[in-house]
Amino acid sequence: MAGLVGEYEVRLDNKGRFMFPSGLRKQISPAALENFMLNKGFEDCLTLFPMNEWEKLSAKLSKLNLFKPENRMFYRLFHQGAKAISLDSAGRILIPVTLMERVGLDKDLMLTAFNDRIEIWDKTKYFNLIEENITGFADLANQVMGDLGNDDE
Repeated sequence: MAGLVGEYEVRLDNKGRFMFPSGLRKQISPAALENFMLNKGFEDCLTLFPMNEWEKLSAKLSKLNLFKPENRMFYRLFHQGAKAISLDSAGRILIPVTLMERVGLDKDLMLTAFNDRIEIWDKTKYFNLIEENITGFADLANQVMGDLGNDDE
């Protein structure tokens, strides 16, 4: 699978489901489209992984030395609340209430796709986060990307 991209506005129904966008469906291989792993992401969002990508990540995490306390804590925190989910027959995803409450999701959501995952944000929180950080984007780009491509180091 090539890296996922795009932002998608979706709306939760009264049961906590949203229609999985066709723009994302087209980017995920048919074999990986049905089953996902949902967990708490960084900041105030949820992270949705196609199951094949979750399995790759889990294989990497299984190599952590769990005799180190910081590795055990990371492993616990990363997997806390993780839940396997599937698209229903109508192409919707149901977000468990406990995960919705954990990150404060309301009716209007933003799905932001990048690389191997999809973040699920409350729309207002997402745009507030972007607005708070956009003025420093040039400096952040320099910090993150400034040395990229320099073979001298």
